[in-house]
Amino acid sequence: MGYWNSRGLRGDDLEEQINRTNELYREKGLALVQKIPTPIKPVRIDSQNRNITLAYFEQKSTVDYIGVVQGVAICFDAKETTKNFLPMGNIHAHQVAFMEEFKAQGGIAFFIVHFKKYDTYHFLPIEVLKPLYDEAQKGGRKSIPYEVFERVYAIPMERGIYLHYLKALENYMKAMSGQ
Repeated sequence: MGYWNSRGLRGDDLEEQINRTNELYREKGLALVQKIPTPIKPVRIDSQNRNITLAYFEQKSTVDYIGVVQGVAICFDAKETTKNFLPMGNIHAHQVAFMEEFKAQGGIAFFIVHFKKYDTYHFLPIEVLKPLYDEAQKGGRKSIPYEVFERVYAIPMERGIYLHYLKALENYMKAMSGQ
């Protein structure tokens, strides 16, 4: 999820890659996944350039993306880190709660995590994240080390542009069905 400050939205590179990937999936009839816009309230607008220069978030966002893949409902959020771990501070209680509710309804909820340091992308299912998140809330470790991210759920980059997260999703679905 990007955030707004004086330098504009951050985290946009990952989201732009995901947006391009989702467009390719839609064109090929593989999936229909949409970006959920974060509602903002403009406070100051540069009337000459028609740009928002100051804004605040009107409400908490749930997840970045929601959609369907071959009849399977999915939702996910995109996270980036420059470190060799994912800080739990990047993950919010309302996101975890929404993802758990989504999963309880039969959907698949996950995070796509980009480790900039290694230039790798990973699929992190909510059921892997949840115990680690709960532990952090009780005073435990406040991050998820890079080593925790399973290689089977690595997301390949294709043609230097597309994050083929459906491959990781397929591996996850096979593992969950016992194949």
